[in-house]
Amino acid sequence: MANPSSTLQEVETTLRQVIQSLIDGQEGFQKIGEELKDETLKRFFLAESLQRAAFRGELETVLHQEGVHDISESGSASGAIHRAWAGLKSALGGGDHTLLVTAEQAEDEAKAAYAEALKKDLPFPVRQKLTMQSVHIQASHDFVKAARDRSS
Repeated sequence: MANPSSTLQEVETTLRQVIQSLIDGQEGFQKIGEELKDETLKRFFLAESLQRAAFRGELETVLHQEGVHDISESGSASGAIHRAWAGLKSALGGGDHTLLVTAEQAEDEAKAAYAEALKKDLPFPVRQKLTMQSVHIQASHDFVKAARDRSS
């Protein structure tokens, strides 16, 4: 992972920020998936939760390979707020559309986390992994947005 202009600390900080976003996504997709009434959307959200966990595992593996072993993360404060808000909206009878609006907002934050990470001078293998994950995140966002538009 040697790249003269990026240090291990910079890579670690960048990956930790993306990992926090993935934790938020994993937990948010699971929570919203459990609340959705539409079975197709429910399956998508639960599968996407697992995908976020897989992406997180890939990035944690990169950190482990570089000698970083303490990578316990718990997600971001804004992610916790989104999950709590989604639960509240569901409890108040917001329905699938309201949950999809919340999910799209969270996906905007995930896209932003990847965009910010990809602005950094990262070693090629790390940049490649983040780019591939970012493409999936964008496609997921687009699916959620289209589902939201159909549900209104």
